[in-house]
Amino acid sequence: LAVNPKEPTRWEFINIFCTVVFDLAIVHVWGIGGLLYLVFGTLLGMGLHPVAGHFIAEHYVMNEGQETYSYYGPLNWLTFNVGYHNEHHDFANISGKHLPMVRKVAREYYDDMPHYHSWIKVIWDYIVDDNISPYSRIKRVTMKNKEIEDLRARGGLIK
Repeated sequence: LAVNPKEPTRWEFINIFCTVVFDLAIVHVWGIGGLLYLVFGTLLGMGLHPVAGHFIAEHYVMNEGQETYSYYGPLNWLTFNVGYHNEHHDFANISGKHLPMVRKVAREYYDDMPHYHSWIKVIWDYIVDDNISPYSRIKRVTMKNKEIEDLRARGGLIK
């Protein structure tokens, strides 16, 4: 939202309301400790441990011109191949267990593409590289309905 802010819709407000009600219910039933458990568990889950590197590797621009990166290390076994991210974007309907096979049969496309073998290295690069920040994202421009209709009329978009 910081890179491409948008006006909140009714659904964002409904989401905030439901979250507050749920959090109040947790505090009512289990006390403030129950809520703190969830908050700190979330922060630790996205924190400085190797698997958290996939949050950064998936959609931060580390090299100009490439939006997402794959990870080809041993933690894919533990994370159901979530590191095969470019393959996932290219073939979103293929299940995670088959993504290594996609890379194997299409090496000419994936081997020369920048990728990582260590999510720890991803976190390290994010921390020490001055060119990478929370704003190192691709900013997309939303098309107007007329532009979408024109593309469809020319055969550029399918439904």
